[in-house]
Amino acid sequence: MRLVIARCSVDYTGRLNTHLPPATRLIMVKADGTVAFHRDIQHQPLNWMSPPCTLTVIEPGEDDVDVVEKWRVTHAKSGDELTIRIYEVLHDSSHELGTDPGLVKDGVEADLQRLLAEQVGVIGDNLTLVRREFPTAIGPVDLLLRNPEGGTVAVEVKRRGDIDGVEQLTRYLELLGRDPHLAPVTGVFAAQEIKPQAKVLAADRGIRCVTLDYDEMKGIESGAPRLF
Repeated sequence: MRLVIARCSVDYTGRLNTHLPPATRLIMVKADGTVAFHRDIQHQPLNWMSPPCTLTVIEPGEDDVDVVEKWRVTHAKSGDELTIRIYEVLHDSSHELGTDPGLVKDGVEADLQRLLAEQVGVIGDNLTLVRREFPTAIGPVDLLLRNPEGGTVAVEVKRRGDIDGVEQLTRYLELLGRDPHLAPVTGVFAAQEIKPQAKVLAADRGIRCVTLDYDEMKGIESGAPRLF
C-alpha cells in the first residue's frame, strides 16, 4: 500500500462530475488498484476509484500552476477518470501489508451455539446435550437436547431471529418427529434478538422462543434485562 500525504485537488469525470478543491489529504493507493482520498475526520473517503483501474503519472499542462505532479486514474470498464493535481508532497511511503485474515466476529452463530451447548440450562432445567449439529436429511439441527420427561428438544440458534429461522426449525421438527427414538420433539428458537413477527409465527407453531444474553453466557455481566 502506498500512502501519500499531499496538498492536492481531485476532479472526477464520469456518471457525475465532482471537484475537490486543493487541500491537504491522505491518498491511499492499494495493491488491488483502489485509490482513495481521506481527510482528517470521518472514516469514509471523500472520493475513490475502485478496481479494476490504472494509475498513470502525466505531465502537468500549461494551466496547472504550481502543480508538481499530476495523476490520472482510469477505470478499466466504465472509463471514469480521476485527475489528481498534487501541489506539495508532505509524505510518500509504500508498505507491504501481506495477507489479511479478515475480520473475526465475536458473537456469531457458531459462538452462540458453542456456549449454549455448554449451558443447556439456559433452555430449560434438567436437559442434557445429545449432540451439536445433529444431522438430518435436510441439514444439521444446531442442538439436540434430551428431555428427562421423555422426547427431545431441537434448538435453532441465530444471532437475529426472523421468520426464515422459524420456518427452518419447523421443517426440522416435522422430520425429527417421524423418528420414534426422538419423538416427541419440541422446538426452541434461540437468538440474541427475535423479531416480533418471528415470535408470533413461533407461538403459532408451538415453538418456544428464548432470548440469549451473549455477554452473560460468556461470563460478562451485561446489565441487560433477561427476557426469559
